Amino acid sequence: MEMDGSKRVFQRLGPSSQGDNSNNKQQKVCFHWRAGRCNRFPCPFLHRELPGPPQQQQHAAGNGMSSSKRPHGFSDDNRGAGMRRNPNFNNTWGRTAAGGGAVVRKTEKICNYWVKGNCTYGNTCRYLHSWTTGDCFTLLTTLEGHQKVVTGIALPSGSDKLYSGSTDKSVRVWDCQSGQCAGVVNFDGEVGSMLSEGPWIFVGLTNLVKAWNTQTGTDLSLNGPVGQVYALVVGNDMLLAGTEDGILAWKYNGSTNNFDPIKALTGHTHHVVSLVVGANRLYSGSMDNSIRVWNLETLECLQILTDHTSVVMSVLCWDQFLLSCSLDKTIKVWAANDSGNLEVTYTHQEDCGVLALCGMHDSEAKPVLLCSRNDNTIRVYDLPSFSERGKIFSKESVRRIEIGPAGLFFTGDESGQVRVWKWSTESSSTS
Repeated sequence: MEMDGSKRVFQRLGPSSQGDNSNNKQQKVCFHWRAGRCNRFPCPFLHRELPGPPQQQQHAAGNGMSSSKRPHGFSDDNRGAGMRRNPNFNNTWGRTAAGGGAVVRKTEKICNYWVKGNCTYGNTCRYLHSWTTGDCFTLLTTLEGHQKVVTGIALPSGSDKLYSGSTDKSVRVWDCQSGQCAGVVNFDGEVGSMLSEGPWIFVGLTNLVKAWNTQTGTDLSLNGPVGQVYALVVGNDMLLAGTEDGILAWKYNGSTNNFDPIKALTGHTHHVVSLVVGANRLYSGSMDNSIRVWNLETLECLQILTDHTSVVMSVLCWDQFLLSCSLDKTIKVWAANDSGNLEVTYTHQEDCGVLALCGMHDSEAKPVLLCSRNDNTIRVYDLPSFSERGKIFSKESVRRIEIGPAGLFFTGDESGQVRVWKWSTESSSTS
């Protein structure tokens, strides 16, 4: 999608001097300003600290301290028989590479008035006037139209159309050149998930999966699911769907030009909300707080992982590892032990629930992890160090991240917005 790709630079300044205008305000410091969340304009209270007694000021100056109390701030192509332990592997998860700079964490907040287009402070505003930090990527365009949560994004092979699905019971078709909506397909139920595989698009609905072939125009309905279809994945020439009642598998039948049901994979005691295929295994994350490992040949359960304490929202295969995230505020990295079973080799702690993971490579072909959280941000980490590269802010929490071609990726949030991003070629790693 061709848009102006100019880099956005944000400036975040400390509290400016109030001059004589401060006499018009009550001589009391704003509690919400101290907490970093005052959105009143004008605010009747001070947005700066009151000067201390003369002796206290001299003491602070002598020690070089400020008197302010407020802080300023991958691939699933491995076809081997399961994940295997590499005896020569040096576990560097969560460790910044030698010589790498420390990650600077600052208090950051998007300016509410800037979002509405009416901030009068311009570059002097103390809040962010940008949807990103870190100079890693550029927002190309925002696709508006969905009224509810975006639950799926698909870009079929060889197509110039982007497809997005939502709980507003629709799939929208976007023209990749103009960024305009080229069509809307309405359904009787909510769209719970989407998947593109070659020319096929699969749409997870309630009690149904729709299958479209964008090249031949074939339109199929796959019956069998019970309740909402939350996740879809392809592996070993099968289509697998995570539903309220477990996992269903279909296989394409070329003679009938249809998908034949193969088997129902049972064992989870709650909705299956995430699926990924890697190393000839299927990994399923569930609202029962567990991950199950399935053999893709026999479709039998091999192992149950129970280290998470809340819903497993997303699972991802990267290199010889399985990554999982949960509403328990953790991202866990799993590796095979000597017996071939998976165990946690590293746990990355977040300060809020994690909704989705997406692995990709930056403009320098370095592996990065995009981690969507329920505080309306996406954190971008280098792998395996988990050094923070930057943040993406959104109006509401991002539920879907999808990789596109040529450094593009797409995000869909709970407000219905779909955004198109591109990695900046000038970006550099912090580690």
